[in-house]
Amino acid sequence: MRTAYIGLGGNLPSPAGSPQATLAAAAVRLGSLGRIAARSSLYSTAPVGLSGQPRFVNAVVALETCLAPRAILDGLLAIEQEFGRDRSAGVANGPRTLDLDLLLLGDLVLCEAGLEVPHPRLAERAFVLVPLCQIASQIVHPRLGKTVAQLLHSLLPSSQGEINAVVQIQDGGWPSFASRCNVDPLIG
Repeated sequence: MRTAYIGLGGNLPSPAGSPQATLAAAAVRLGSLGRIAARSSLYSTAPVGLSGQPRFVNAVVALETCLAPRAILDGLLAIEQEFGRDRSAGVANGPRTLDLDLLLLGDLVLCEAGLEVPHPRLAERAFVLVPLCQIASQIVHPRLGKTVAQLLHSLLPSSQGEINAVVQIQDGGWPSFASRCNVDPLIG
């Protein structure tokens, strides 16, 4: 068993409802790929890369799984489709019903066609690092040799506006169970 950290996000309604409802339903579906060991809180985040679209809702879950990396990716893509995601019709960084990204899988480093672990932009994205830090602050990025808390802290000076755009939200349909991050992402 390894722990896969999965990033969840969306900013359009899906057949499950609002983006918050979509993430909650998608988290239940992730249980078909393994056992959910932790969930971050939900975060409202400003769009990155393409402005003029609704804010995103983001979270990260820790999934204990025996699946191979490609099988995890295939499962994530199938779950996205269940919630109305059509990757062929979308615009890069554009609006979407659901986005599921394999961020980390234990200490695995893998680069194959269509699959890179750790996620290649993990260390650059506050909307991923803030919720990931909430549930796994001491996990070490296997390529960079830094903990998630250190990656978030190093992002602070250059991305304070983006960090401030990641706002925790409360939703009764999303039960988070997480440890606290050792770095307050809003203070540094």
